[in-house]
Amino acid sequence: MPVVAERVYNVLFLCTGNSARSILAEAILNRRGKDRFKAFSAGSHPTGQVNPMAIALLEQFQMPTEGLRSKSWEEFDTPTAPPIDFVFTVCDNAAREICPVWPGQPLTAHWGVPDPAHIEGDAQRFQAFLDAFRVLARRIDLFTSLPLASLDRLAIGEKVRAIGQDRP
Repeated sequence: MPVVAERVYNVLFLCTGNSARSILAEAILNRRGKDRFKAFSAGSHPTGQVNPMAIALLEQFQMPTEGLRSKSWEEFDTPTAPPIDFVFTVCDNAAREICPVWPGQPLTAHWGVPDPAHIEGDAQRFQAFLDAFRVLARRIDLFTSLPLASLDRLAIGEKVRAIGQDRP
């Protein structure tokens, strides 16, 4: 009997500015989950540019940066947008905002991470970016290890919400 490949899940990471944390998460998941997941990111009030320190950190870890850009979540609330299976907020502001009603009712969870872009001092800011990267990478590793095809929707929802409480 042929093995049926598990389908590819679309994941949207949301933050207010879509310049740092959500961008990091998008790049990490696209690298670590490339055969099972397609990651996107967006913001409720995008800054219009990706934080240069986020790009530098991703490049340091040889993560993909091509095509990363700060964009509005409105791009994912259109008939031509890819169907989203999971929506994860990575900043507390975005988690408190009223999100659009996503077509298909994706599973949602809050994976809050402190904003590294607002830290003063270059060395301290870089450390904050590194900390954010590590937290997001750990959560993404936990997420990509879930046997999604063998879990029901309720169990998946509980697990993705629990991942957001993980603080390595």
